[in-house]
Amino acid sequence: MKEWVLVTGGSGFLGINLIRHLMAHGETKIRSLDIAPFDYPEKDKVDCVLGDVRDLEMVRRVMKDVKWVVHTAAALPLYSEKDIYSTEIDGMKNVLMAAEEEGVERVVDISSTAVYGVPDHHPLYESDPLIGVGPYGHAKIKAEEVAMDARKRGMCVPILRPKSFIGPERLGVFALFYDWAYTGHGFPMIGSGNNRYQLMDVDDLDDAIWLTLTLPKEKVNETFNIGAKEYTTMKEDYQAVLDRAGYGKHVVGMPAGLLIFILRILEMLHLSPLYPWVYETASKDSFVSIEKAEMILGFSPKYSNKQALVRNYEWYVEHLDEFKGKSGVSHRVPWKQGLLAVAKMFF
Repeated sequence: MKEWVLVTGGSGFLGINLIRHLMAHGETKIRSLDIAPFDYPEKDKVDCVLGDVRDLEMVRRVMKDVKWVVHTAAALPLYSEKDIYSTEIDGMKNVLMAAEEEGVERVVDISSTAVYGVPDHHPLYESDPLIGVGPYGHAKIKAEEVAMDARKRGMCVPILRPKSFIGPERLGVFALFYDWAYTGHGFPMIGSGNNRYQLMDVDDLDDAIWLTLTLPKEKVNETFNIGAKEYTTMKEDYQAVLDRAGYGKHVVGMPAGLLIFILRILEMLHLSPLYPWVYETASKDSFVSIEKAEMILGFSPKYSNKQALVRNYEWYVEHLDEFKGKSGVSHRVPWKQGLLAVAKMFF
């Protein structure tokens, strides 16, 4: 009897939040596949498998008796180009091949709005051209093509394209901002900060995933943008965190061209954790239409940008001692600030 839910990348930021969400909905047979250890309090309630989605035989083993798969495993933009392409594309091929062999009911692919690249119009719709940006964006496009081929073979493979999502357990680049806020510093904004940059709360993404798992197949076997419904400007949204920190600090607009030039040099010298997708798009509008998800799935986000940012910041402050001194390239740990740690004394 097929009763397991497999979450690839279950040890990651989205993975653990999704697993908790599944548990809250009564799912008790949950299996995680990840190259990182599953070191959360829920580990005794989850079948935790240490393994790589690029290992086809491993993927075949964990696919036994699985009814649903949520494929969240990914190599993020700070990984090497080789790892990004092999994880995103080969991992997708392996997951879908093993799922098809085992007769899995549906596989939800967590893609990204990075597939749209740096567009010349907004909002973005699911039908807009996919041009990508950087290895991560291009690899996500290729992975979606693999998913679409599986659909043509009769599989149910909903594709979700979420905006950057935040919430409990999310660190990465956001930890840099939260650190500056927590230590009583303002925050420099690339450009004026008057652009609109949509985010979303991970809990809302989990809701969308649940809908694609449980609604009729003929409704969900589509591609959906997922994001916050309410968002203002970058300056206003991020100011909410500085206000919550309580030091009276403000977001400070900086000349975009100059700051991007400096960040490019720092990235080349490995003195900054920020990569092009972050600093090349931060001063531009970036928002998608979620109308399709609202109409077809009944998707209804609970959190605005401001609420999601403040909720994530409050989690950061509450758990600061747990990750102090740690760093890495995933969303689960802070990224090294490099010379940016020196720059914050000016704000």
